[in-house]
Amino acid sequence: MSKLLVVGTLALDEIETPFGKTGRILGGSATFVSLAASQFGINIGVVSIVGGDFPKRYFDILNNKDIDTSGVEIVEGGKNFYWKGRYHNDMNSRDTLITELNTLADFNPIIPQEFKDASVVMLGNLHPLTQSSVLDQMSEKPKLVVLDTMNFWMDSALEDLKNVIKRVDVITINDEEARQLSGEYSLVNAAKKIHEMGPQYVVIKKGEHGALLVNGDKMFYAPALPLAEVFDPTGAGDTFAGGFTGYIAKTEDKSFENMKNAVIYGSNLASFCVEKFGTDRMVNLTKDEVMQRLHQFKQLTQFEIKLT
Repeated sequence: MSKLLVVGTLALDEIETPFGKTGRILGGSATFVSLAASQFGINIGVVSIVGGDFPKRYFDILNNKDIDTSGVEIVEGGKNFYWKGRYHNDMNSRDTLITELNTLADFNPIIPQEFKDASVVMLGNLHPLTQSSVLDQMSEKPKLVVLDTMNFWMDSALEDLKNVIKRVDVITINDEEARQLSGEYSLVNAAKKIHEMGPQYVVIKKGEHGALLVNGDKMFYAPALPLAEVFDPTGAGDTFAGGFTGYIAKTEDKSFENMKNAVIYGSNLASFCVEKFGTDRMVNLTKDEVMQRLHQFKQLTQFEIKLT
């Protein structure tokens, strides 16, 4: 069975949207990535750090999806990474109200022996030196390494970020981050410049406007599925990454044609994530629902045209 190693955060989130607000609920990049990837029946291991206040029932949620959490460090007496945010009416912009790193500030990932040979590695949005340390611990070179990052690291650790980007196969970032990292406004030019930094594939996430996949001179664009209502966009980007990496781990094919399918699977799963607060939708998602919506995606994007 293919192995997917996910390194990222297990967070406690508190969210406000025009549809309501939550108390502290399960969140974090590793959470959403692994829940999405669990749809593919692969061997998933999570490496993260939590405080003593991280509820045991959240481990049960992951373990019930056959997600291995033995690589999660528990700091008894420590406080968990906590984020509170408020989304605006358009749901595309948000204000971060509180960020408390707590135990995450001292996160030094230790990869379990059974996942040091993982075929696919997903490096969640962490300090670039932390991401590099994960690759240093692998016993053999993974078939695919996917990296997520954000503008904070471009501002505070750009050289470290460039060094780890050289070591990965795929980078996933949003359109604003792609422009900042490349210095190019055009997303096509931005993707090409980032491609020159090392990654074979560049995936630019555009939220409700879909995702762009670039591999040299080859491009593919996948729309987001139009939804009547979006309750909570938190974790949608990580869910996309989980669908993308989970599909690649399952198929063990990193050709451009298969990457296109992975983008569709990622977009498909992200469309479920936003339908409820936090992880609620992903925890209860069925394979029949996934397949039904994939057919919707196919109808949305497929057409026949006579070329004369």
